[in-house]
Amino acid sequence: MNLHPVPAAWARRTAAGLGLALVGVLAGCASGYGPGPLGPGAGEAEVRARMGPPTGEHLGPDGLRRLEYARGPYGRHTYMADLDAQGRVRRWTQVLAESHFNALPTGLTRAELLYRLGRPSEERRIPRRNEIVWSYRYESPFCQWFQVSLDASTQRVTETGYGVDPLCDADEEARLSLRGGPSARILNGR
Repeated sequence: MNLHPVPAAWARRTAAGLGLALVGVLAGCASGYGPGPLGPGAGEAEVRARMGPPTGEHLGPDGLRRLEYARGPYGRHTYMADLDAQGRVRRWTQVLAESHFNALPTGLTRAELLYRLGRPSEERRIPRRNEIVWSYRYESPFCQWFQVSLDASTQRVTETGYGVDPLCDADEEARLSLRGGPSARILNGR
């Protein structure tokens, strides 16, 4: 095997370029991903300037307006900004968490569900059961997501639970295909 040494100048330039790229990525994540310094009392204009346009706006049972900011790869974080009548932030909440999921009662309307959790990562219709299933990805040490079933006619929550996130199976399929496992043979027609 003939290995050529990498010139030191090229290695330094490459390392410096990677370092700058990493700083740029981290700066991009820091500005606008989460609410950061926008605490209670911040105005709606400040929120929109930092966070961008909301992914949803919901009216709560108490008349408060809630701005939804779905974030992260595959929607693993959703920040909600509750605004008072003057358009000032009362509080921020990251709603994609088991404590919020476990507090969901059956019977909620679609609008109430959107107010509590925001838009789902995925929506599926199951015509034979006359239901719609909303799935929410979230930060978890396990490969699971939270699912909510809504009656397609009444648009009310009928059941909730946790299931295996299909992205985990997709990742395993990709690993097997790279190793030449069963998936690779099927994909390659062998």
